[in-house]
Amino acid sequence: MATRVNAAPGDDLTVAYRRLNAAYQQTLRYAEDVRRLYQQVQRAIYQSLLGLANALEAKDAYTRGHSERVGAWSRGVAAALRLPPGEVDMIGQAGLLHDIGKIGIPEGVLRKPGALDPEEWRIMRNHPLIGAQIVAPFDFFTGGAMMIRHHHERWDGSGYPDGLAGDEIPLGARIIAVADVYDALTSNRPYRAALSHATAVDHLTAAAGLTLDEDVVSVFVGLIETLATAKPDVGARSALRPSS
Repeated sequence: MATRVNAAPGDDLTVAYRRLNAAYQQTLRYAEDVRRLYQQVQRAIYQSLLGLANALEAKDAYTRGHSERVGAWSRGVAAALRLPPGEVDMIGQAGLLHDIGKIGIPEGVLRKPGALDPEEWRIMRNHPLIGAQIVAPFDFFTGGAMMIRHHHERWDGSGYPDGLAGDEIPLGARIIAVADVYDALTSNRPYRAALSHATAVDHLTAAAGLTLDEDVVSVFVGLIETLATAKPDVGARSALRPSS
C-alpha cells in the first residue's frame, strides 16, 4: 500500500498564493472590461445627446455651429485655467450641450425674427432648466447638468434661472457664459448683423466684473486673440470625448 506523503507547509502556501494571485488578476481583467463598457455607454449617451443638439441647430442657419464653438472655447479656457483634465472635458461637453434645452421651446418663440415679448421671454428662459433635466438622469454628468442649468446666471445676480451671483455660480457655467455671449455677439441674427471681433471684445471687457466673471473674461480674450481667425468656420461637429 502506497505511503501518503504530506505536503510541506511551504508548498501549501505557494499554491494558495498562486490561486489568490490568479483570482486577483482575473478581477483586474473584469474591472478593465467593466471600465471599457462604462466608457462605451457614456460615449453612446453623449452621441445621442449631441444628435439632439445637431438636430436643433440644423433647423436654424443663424445658430448652426454655435454649440461647437462654445464647447471648443469653453474647453480651451478651462485648460488655460489649469483645471484637472476630467473637469476640462466636462466643461467642454457641457458647452457643447448648453442649449439642448431649447428642444423644449416652441418654434414660434425660438425662431421669432424680432424681439420677444415678456411672456415669450418667460418661456425662453426655461431652456436651461429643460436642458439640465434632459441630462439629469446620467449620474456621470451631474457636474455638466449644473453647468447647463446655470450658464445664463450672471456675476451680479441678474441672471436666471436661480439668480445666483459670484462664486455661487459653478465655474464651468461662468466659462460657458463668456463663450456663449461672445459667439452670440459675433453671429448674424435675423434682427441684426454680426458684431466685429473688436466690438465683441469691448463688450466682454465692459461686462467683466459686472455680469461676467472678470478672470474668465481675461483668459477668454487672451485665448481668442491667439486664434488665427477670431470666428472660425466650424464645419462638421467632432465627436464628444467621454471623461476619463
